[in-house]
Amino acid sequence: MDFVHDQLATGRKLRVLTIVDTFSRYSPAVEPRFSFCGADVVKILEDVGRQLGFPKAIRVDQGTEFVSRDLDLWAYQRGVTLDFSRPGKPTDNAFIESFNGKFRAECLNAHWFMSLDDAQRKCEAWRRDYNEERPHSAIGNKVPIELVNRSGAQARPDRKPAGEDQHPGPRMGSSSNEAGTLLIAG
Repeated sequence: MDFVHDQLATGRKLRVLTIVDTFSRYSPAVEPRFSFCGADVVKILEDVGRQLGFPKAIRVDQGTEFVSRDLDLWAYQRGVTLDFSRPGKPTDNAFIESFNGKFRAECLNAHWFMSLDDAQRKCEAWRRDYNEERPHSAIGNKVPIELVNRSGAQARPDRKPAGEDQHPGPRMGSSSNEAGTLLIAG
């Protein structure tokens, strides 16, 4: 996981938490807010984990939200390893850096955000397109949700059953996810 920075049309700063699974390239969350603390990151991870399963490891940088006591305690309680990249070495977390580059070029640079709600809607629309519509060459020209669904996932409770205009939800860190690593950077 990682953070990307942007701003509203008014100039007010935004931070966007981005999360991507290294195995499937599925992004379970792209969350814009005005500010984040460790507890905010934990809440998002808990929501993602309840829907998709908890990863074995999360690769993060040395950002204050990621070295927080809240995230450390959460990871310990959930049996998740926090894999910290070396300071000043973004290549240690290359998957999220690549994801963030696409997100910046295709979403953040393509839109004016008039409000936080507007930013949340546009970021979520981009995330859904990235996961459900766009094939990725790194995973055999499949869409990420296809790979995740092959892992034996059950439909997410907040989604309609498959075939009703929505895809069943993925499960992260399943037995077919050999890497079991969720990337989140900051």
